[in-house]
Amino acid sequence: MSTRSGDLDPGVAPYLARTEQISTDRFYEMVSHESGMLGISETSSDMRDLLALEAHDTRAAEAVELFCYQARKWIGSFAAALGGMDTLVFAGGIGENSPVVRTRICEGLGFLGIELCESRNSVTPGVISSAGSRVTVRVIHTDEELMIARSVCRIPGLR
Repeated sequence: MSTRSGDLDPGVAPYLARTEQISTDRFYEMVSHESGMLGISETSSDMRDLLALEAHDTRAAEAVELFCYQARKWIGSFAAALGGMDTLVFAGGIGENSPVVRTRICEGLGFLGIELCESRNSVTPGVISSAGSRVTVRVIHTDEELMIARSVCRIPGLR
C-alpha cells in the first residue's frame, strides 16, 4: 500500500502503547499515513518515484520488492481459496501503468499457470499473457472515482 500498513499483527498497537507510549491517535496516523511504501522507503509513496530511485536507494528497492511480494502473496492466497484461477486482472494506477511491476508480481507465479508475454506487457492494455499461459492476464482501465460515485448514488436518499 502507498501509505497504509497492510497486514499488521494486532499485538503491535498495545505493544507500542506500552513500550513507546504511543497514543491511539498517533498509532492511527502512523499506520494510515506513514507506513506502506512511504514507511519502508522513507522517501515516497509513489511507485514511479521508487522505481526511479531503486538502482541507488536500497530503501526504495526494498519498498518496491515488498509491494510485489505482497501482491504475489495475495494472488497465491486467493488462488488457493478459489481452487485455482482463470484470469488475473491488473487495474488501477500501478496495475495499468507499470509493466515492470506487473512483470515482477508475476515472476514466480508460473505454478499457477501465469505466463506473461513481455512484448504484450510493454504495450498494454488488453491481454498480456503469453499464448501458452493457462491463466489469462489482462490490463483493464478502471475509473475508481466513477465507480465510487455510482456506488454512492445507489444509497437510498442520496440522489
